[in-house]
Amino acid sequence: MMFTRILIANRGEIACRVMRTCRRLGIQTVAVYSDADATAQHVRQADFAYPIGGPRPADSYLRGDAIIEVAKKAGAQAIHPGYGFLSENADFAEAVACAGIAFIGPSAASMRKMGSKAGAKELMARHGVPVVPGYTGEDQDAGLLTREAQRIGFPLMIKAAYGGGGKGMRVVRKAEEFASALESCQREAKNAFGRDRVLLERYIETPRHIEFQIFGDSHGNAVHLNERECSAQRRYQKVLEETPSPFLTLELRARIGDAAVAAARALDYVNAGTVEFIVGPAGDFYFMEINTRLQVEHPVTEMVLKLDLVELQLRVAAGVALPGSLIRNKSVPTDGHAIELRLYAEDPQQGFLPGSGKLQHLRLPPQSAHVRVDSGVIEGDTVTIFYDPMIAKLVVWDRTRAEALQRMREALAQCDIVGPKSNIDFLERLVRHPAIIEGRIDTGYLDRHLEEFLPADAAPETTTLFAAATAVLLDEEAQAQSQAHVTADPHSPWSRPDAWRLGHHGKRIVCFTHAGQRIEVDAHGAAGDYTLTCAQVHCQVAAAVLRESILNATFDGIARRFHARVDADVVLLHDGVQRERLARIGAFAYEKSALAASDRIVAPMPGRIVLVKIKNGDKVVEGQELLVMEAMKMELTLRAPRAATIAELRATAGEFVDADALLIRVEDTK
Repeated sequence: MMFTRILIANRGEIACRVMRTCRRLGIQTVAVYSDADATAQHVRQADFAYPIGGPRPADSYLRGDAIIEVAKKAGAQAIHPGYGFLSENADFAEAVACAGIAFIGPSAASMRKMGSKAGAKELMARHGVPVVPGYTGEDQDAGLLTREAQRIGFPLMIKAAYGGGGKGMRVVRKAEEFASALESCQREAKNAFGRDRVLLERYIETPRHIEFQIFGDSHGNAVHLNERECSAQRRYQKVLEETPSPFLTLELRARIGDAAVAAARALDYVNAGTVEFIVGPAGDFYFMEINTRLQVEHPVTEMVLKLDLVELQLRVAAGVALPGSLIRNKSVPTDGHAIELRLYAEDPQQGFLPGSGKLQHLRLPPQSAHVRVDSGVIEGDTVTIFYDPMIAKLVVWDRTRAEALQRMREALAQCDIVGPKSNIDFLERLVRHPAIIEGRIDTGYLDRHLEEFLPADAAPETTTLFAAATAVLLDEEAQAQSQAHVTADPHSPWSRPDAWRLGHHGKRIVCFTHAGQRIEVDAHGAAGDYTLTCAQVHCQVAAAVLRESILNATFDGIARRFHARVDADVVLLHDGVQRERLARIGAFAYEKSALAASDRIVAPMPGRIVLVKIKNGDKVVEGQELLVMEAMKMELTLRAPRAATIAELRATAGEFVDADALLIRVEDTK
């Protein structure tokens, strides 16, 4: 019998996504939330919501006992763990079962066999599945790991044995880099997953990352639901996911799919899981890991198979067999092509530094048969420092891969965020890059060619400047007319927005800044017809209209169309191919130059100090590690900007600091 009430032991986008399916099926939902999430969307969308602790995951979303207690109190018959947090914690799954509550996922026994990357790898090797050479033992002595690293050879990869999402992973290319990389991986794994065990494996150059969605039920059935290619990665974080893979042949898809199903059957796997493989350029493939949960990228599978994987999870957990149509077909036929991108609050120009802050303005494309948006935030919500900074997942579908890529370009063009910086510009360049278009990307491509995907810092073209100025002029006129209607004398010449003055032509100045440089555009005219001048370049603008965020105008006889948004601080333009954001300043604003404070090392964002490696009076060299911060579940290493002496140390391990807080002051060594 289907559940009537379930608890979702997660937050954000995945909690909201599970709730959508439950609402459609008539299942009530119970949310849990931390102090930082009291007004979050997953709290607002649930039928019931209970607080479980402080903002740090260890104080809330990783507290299995508190979550089970809430489930009992709320009368939940089952718990859906989402992904991350406790989703692959066998002890939690076992405790849920012992409490008489169904766990919407595999059993604790199955999870223990494969929840550890090391254990899963050993199991696959015993069953004849190809695995990458490495070390998966429980002995985590640093000396032993160092010797094993030397035996395996470099380059090698250090990976957290528990968890996923690119956390606790490092590629080490030189023996002398191994010790510091190991320490960092262990800390990151401990903070993200509660366990610091790592495994070592040979690093395969230019591999593809291809995973197969598997499903099993309690009636002995096991199937795979085809592959997802996740080769577009940056620092092991997936950036673009798609299905079907542009690389796999029918024969190779069948071989890897058979291996995935064999793994599921060997484990008596029940519910949703993913078998991940490294696939070499020649089609050789190796087992990488099994994720005992729903994946972040599951929507692309849903789009091409017209399935709801969460519904399948719920039915299987309730004891229902998989649909006969899935069981009978060894390979499920796909319909079209689907692509997913993740929109993050992060700054690509600053090493993809995670961001936080209020989403003052958030526009995402409307949902349709071709576009799906999964998000856990809306305009006005805050991206906090305590959790993953994902704003939304954009998923598109179309008949062919080329058409799906164009759908994604259109969807991205409709996105607009004011508040924390985002990776929109990066994603737009990504889906236009030849390596993506031609499907020839491997897991290390982005890291090797990152500069090709980062937005250029070139000055905007004059047409773009003139379009931005036109949008500002039209916006000012619209505001002036609106204000004039509510004044005592709406016909007063002082209410005119065209800078008209007796005896000479009216002139307005529109000012922007770009890369620290002031840009002035002189304007004459009104009501959509202007003569504009910038740096001795003139432009005649005619028939300009700004309506519903669309700017139409003729520039020197050539008609153009832009998506446009104007506010007091910025003008955003998008011509369908390129996005341009110009900061506005007052025409007569006093500009004060700021001297670089090169003797100050400040916190690049809010976070917690994890490790301090220096003390007052220490002499350091350029690039030396000074301290390590944790923010957005990632570690950030702050290094010495030059050879110097530590004059003042204000950071203490364990403390939380605000963005731009002074952490270290250095002075030249005497």
